[in-house]
Amino acid sequence: MTAGRVRSGASVVRSFGAYTLDRRPLAIPAYRRLWAASAVCAVGGSFSVVTVPTQLYTLTGSSATVGVAAAVSFGALVVASLWIGTLADLVDRRRLLLAAHCGLALTYLALWVQAALGSRSVAVLLVLVACQGLAFGAIMVTMGAAVPRLVPADLLPAANGLSSLVRYTGSIMGPLLAGVLIPVAGLGTLYLCDAVALLAVIGAVVTLPPILPGARPEPRARWGSAALGGFRYLLSSRVLVAVLAVDLAAMVFAMPAALLPELAQRAYGGPAGGGVELGLLYAAYPAGVFVAGLMSGTFTRARRHGALMAAAAAAWGGTVVVLGLAGRLWLALTALLLGGAVNFVLSTTRNAICQAYADDAMRGRIQGSLTIVLIGGPQLANLLHGTAAAAYGLQMTICAGGLLAAITVAVIVRMAPQLWRYTAPASSDYS
Repeated sequence: MTAGRVRSGASVVRSFGAYTLDRRPLAIPAYRRLWAASAVCAVGGSFSVVTVPTQLYTLTGSSATVGVAAAVSFGALVVASLWIGTLADLVDRRRLLLAAHCGLALTYLALWVQAALGSRSVAVLLVLVACQGLAFGAIMVTMGAAVPRLVPADLLPAANGLSSLVRYTGSIMGPLLAGVLIPVAGLGTLYLCDAVALLAVIGAVVTLPPILPGARPEPRARWGSAALGGFRYLLSSRVLVAVLAVDLAAMVFAMPAALLPELAQRAYGGPAGGGVELGLLYAAYPAGVFVAGLMSGTFTRARRHGALMAAAAAAWGGTVVVLGLAGRLWLALTALLLGGAVNFVLSTTRNAICQAYADDAMRGRIQGSLTIVLIGGPQLANLLHGTAAAAYGLQMTICAGGLLAAITVAVIVRMAPQLWRYTAPASSDYS
């Protein structure tokens, strides 16, 4: 009787474990080392998100300069995504990852030096921002192409979920710690912390096995064409085109981040310039992502990735409609919390489909093209929502965007049923 109860209890624990954080990729030593190092860097290496804009605004007293820096960073990231994506299909991706992380660490060291010397040169700071954007783009693209070589295809959703959990935790904790530490330690010290934290990732990358691509090197004269090869490859596949279209519909039509300050003030009585209401609105979305990450086992073992992604995108549109209609702050926060959770599912399955479906010889270029689209989508959403809200009103714009996203996703699935039918590879032996 007692043994039966023990077995029953163990069965319950195993069943519950299947719904919590999916840790199966951590059974792979190379991925485990890389993930653990990225967890260290996610917090200790993300201070520049706050320190660079703070230093720019302190030097110039102009938010416009901060906007220029964001544009410079995005432009550099686009360049890196195209050219490094091509290079990732031609050389050892491990060495490329190592070079990119070393480049980022050197950039942080340069930021530390200029801050320690009391430099007031905005031009120097913008050059270093461009270097940072180049390094970030190189890391994002190469990592996206390298992970499918370390992790079996059926574990890619779990691996992407673990990576997203670390990234969002860092995006919450890093800026919070930076805000507390800047008055105490100074900008230069935090730049140095970013550089030191990257040593953990550099050490992990050094221990990776070689990740040699299968593509033949292309002549230098054709590199301009090769850099755009990822877009051509994407457009040649109905599944990948549908994946891209669904993600763009969700991110462009239904990402009202630019409207949250106005929403906090006008709809929920927050003070001008920010307050508790605004802080809660901004925190609710990443909190939803974090909770979904802790419960990633509820969907990472599913194989209907196409249907799961499309359903999550439509659900995201629905949560945005609720946000637009919410008359109470608690309802708006609930909508954003749920929205963050379903967007975690959307991004995790999107990455898994693109990584598993693409030929390895093209993964670098595909990741480069995807990076441009996925980073550019929210930027376009900010412009679109800001313009529409001025013309049609705040809550009308939010509701229309969410509804348009859900309808567009349904149309895409209707036109490209291959996405809805897409099934991930069979399970591996990792448990």
